[in-house]
Amino acid sequence: MKLYSTLFVLAATLAAGTSAFAADLPVNKGLVAVGRLPADLRDNFGETFGSGSGMTVVDWKKTDNGYQGSLLLLPDRGYNVEGTTDYSARVNALSIAFAAPEAGKAAVADLKLESTFLLTDKAGKPLTGLDPVTVNKDNGTDLPGAVTGAVSIDPEAIVRLSDGSLMISDEYGPAIYHFTAEGKLVSATLPPKAFLPMRKGAVNFSSNNPGEGAPKLDPENPETGRQNNQGFEGMALNPTTNELTVVLQSATRQDGGDKKSTRYNTRALVYDAADPDALKLKAEYVVPLPTFKDAEGKTLVAAQSELAVLPDGRLLLLSRDSNNGWGVKGDTSLYRRVDLLDFAGATNIAGSKFDDLEPVAPKGALDASVTAAKLTTVIDINDNAELGKAGLHNGAPHDANDLSEKWEAIGVVPAFDPEHPKDVLMLIANDNDFLTTKGHQVGADYDAGADVDTMVLVYRLSLD
Repeated sequence: MKLYSTLFVLAATLAAGTSAFAADLPVNKGLVAVGRLPADLRDNFGETFGSGSGMTVVDWKKTDNGYQGSLLLLPDRGYNVEGTTDYSARVNALSIAFAAPEAGKAAVADLKLESTFLLTDKAGKPLTGLDPVTVNKDNGTDLPGAVTGAVSIDPEAIVRLSDGSLMISDEYGPAIYHFTAEGKLVSATLPPKAFLPMRKGAVNFSSNNPGEGAPKLDPENPETGRQNNQGFEGMALNPTTNELTVVLQSATRQDGGDKKSTRYNTRALVYDAADPDALKLKAEYVVPLPTFKDAEGKTLVAAQSELAVLPDGRLLLLSRDSNNGWGVKGDTSLYRRVDLLDFAGATNIAGSKFDDLEPVAPKGALDASVTAAKLTTVIDINDNAELGKAGLHNGAPHDANDLSEKWEAIGVVPAFDPEHPKDVLMLIANDNDFLTTKGHQVGADYDAGADVDTMVLVYRLSLD
């Protein structure tokens, strides 16, 4: 059974017994499976595989002893340490299968790369990960453009529609792109002016990561709009209502996003996606990102990394810290959680003065006329009791079983359990940043100094 129709059936079952935003939280029943792909894996184009910035499940079924399915994993703009490269944007198709876990253990999931296809413009030219230096025109829409003339994209989230076509969000615009099932660009949508990166009074899509030979940017940061590398990190589609929701990774520059300590009031946009080539903005909400204390007692903001929708219409938001985990300097993450995101009671600011350049949260302080959405924790990914079921851990020893830094992709599928018909499985994948000691991309070998596997964690949730 195809996943899209399966979710419709499950959504109808849930709607019959619960409000779309019921007070009861989903119950985390724990980690049930973990799968890995080796860090030095090459994709179908012979380049280093790196996936987990976004995920969408294509099909899913219960087997005699477990589950199997197929999914699409979206890598971002390619391996880069200083600057960006002409890495062709692409999507990887994977299969996954695992048996029911033994008590107190997580099953080993069998992950396989099945195929890879490129994302291209309407003429068939591949989109590139190069930092934008110009503006490309597409039917009157200004799109980020590279020095090569290609459309620049830093893809972060992916949704598969019922006809097989794909919605992909990116950080550069930030933008929402509609592609055919084969990866050819159909249309693009830009958000309100408040989201667009402005420098010296004009839209400038650069993220201050110039490619080789490109000039340094002046100024390095936008004056308003999304901060560098903080675009549409999360996106989810409710198939029952055709509502497509995207969330900015952290606050716009004018809303406190110019400082890591004040960037917590980010924004979500809700579109009517009945026509994916003519998205209609229905609502816009302020989303209060989680905060936490570091070892020195300093308050930090956990930027969001992904958005997912449950069959009953409720939304889940994944937020995390940075620079902690296998492959980077720090060994212990302080915050990696999946939270229930509730817009009930929040102020809809779509079409208001805040969609221009009026800050809704100047210096991080939310305007008194606006009520923000609410977040409540459902899964703590750093829970070592759960991670231990698969021999994983958060923190020392700093080795390949210490969770890597970036967890950025979510897929939600039915558990197909007749005794618990409202249970679902949540697949969470990491973005390994293409980190391997045996890398190869854009015609060159590289050594990233560490081997970070691509991984998928599978949790079970009860929506009863």
